[in-house]
Amino acid sequence: MQPGARPGGVSLMGFSGIARRLVPLGLLGMLLAAAPPAWSQDAPTTEAMVAALSGLEAPSDLDVAVLRQQAAERIKKRADLVALKRPPLSRELNRLPHIDLDIQFNPDSPVIRPDSYRTIGRLADALTTPALTSLTFLIVGRSDANGKRDSNMALSQRRAEAVRDALVTTFKLSSKRILAVGLGEEQLVDANNPKAAINQQSMVVTLREIAPVAGGTSVKPPEASAKKSSRKGVR
Repeated sequence: MQPGARPGGVSLMGFSGIARRLVPLGLLGMLLAAAPPAWSQDAPTTEAMVAALSGLEAPSDLDVAVLRQQAAERIKKRADLVALKRPPLSRELNRLPHIDLDIQFNPDSPVIRPDSYRTIGRLADALTTPALTSLTFLIVGRSDANGKRDSNMALSQRRAEAVRDALVTTFKLSSKRILAVGLGEEQLVDANNPKAAINQQSMVVTLREIAPVAGGTSVKPPEASAKKSSRKGVR
């Protein structure tokens, strides 16, 4: 394949040469800027997502608030200071059914790029299939090891919440089923290459069944209940 070639056999250099003859220069710049990053991959199909998130053998008692606190403490104590080969904060997350998704955001921002709503839409379709409708899921925001660890964790939290909000607000999933946590660079995808862009992928993890109670309703996940309790007495 020629340098700069893209799937379909048209190289970026060839495209630029043709476009310069047919497209005004300003518009050409906009088209090239809109091209996805070289490391971006096509989103898995809805069927692939269902397969990856199915097969929960036992419910996880993982506490999202505790997980977030553990990440903050590891950063504060400067534990595992060197990012290279940094162990994951939670090995349980990797053992549970999960899938990594390449959801793109604006630089240094929790704003989801428009093209990534297709990926989130496929995820919403997967989570509403009969095989998964009774389950609770965790959106894990992550980052590469560029920048400050605490800033990376804060941004990854906002991005995880943005994905959760999109699922709940745009795609109308129940807020009781979706939790969010940002672990920054404390849960690297590729610990051998901590600054690689792949480490920015979001992780979706299957946690547990939604517990039924009398009357046919469901118990809220621990994270949601904790937030509600913390607001009592606040004016």
